Amino acid sequence: MVLAADQLAKTIAIDSLPPERVVPVIGEALQFYLVRNPGAAFSLGEGVTWIFTIALAAVAGIIVYLAVTRVRSRLWAVVLGLLLGGVLGNLTDRLLRAPGFPVGHVVDFISTPWMMPAIYNVADIFIVSMMISVALLVLVGLRLDGTRETRASRAAATSNDPVETSGEPGSR
Repeated sequence: MVLAADQLAKTIAIDSLPPERVVPVIGEALQFYLVRNPGAAFSLGEGVTWIFTIALAAVAGIIVYLAVTRVRSRLWAVVLGLLLGGVLGNLTDRLLRAPGFPVGHVVDFISTPWMMPAIYNVADIFIVSMMISVALLVLVGLRLDGTRETRASRAAATSNDPVETSGEPGSR
């Protein structure tokens, strides 16, 4: 759904917005400004766009691998699924938009100058918000399998004490 929403929003933006001209939506709080970004955030790395394509494909592959092999938590599945949708949205641009495979420019059109001097798209919103969600899930100790990390399990994992090898007390 994220991929579809991102690509639909980009298609509408291309068809209806003037390139590189501010279109106020809610005054200066929300504006549309259509650009085609050859680089990463803030147009960094314009000369190495193909690296971003490889990185996006690798991230998508890792998310799919984790989803298939390790994720058992519904919350992790939703967060990683939404992140995957955002990654695939920008990867689709890199693969299919001008100037061509694998160096296509990402369509950006959302601007919130009061918040940050960046122009972004629907995929970027999901990438950033889901990465924050990943960080929060890790911080609260929710594992991919749905179990919670506790202080005791953390202490046991970082303990330098040898693990007992038999069931007898005192044997190591």
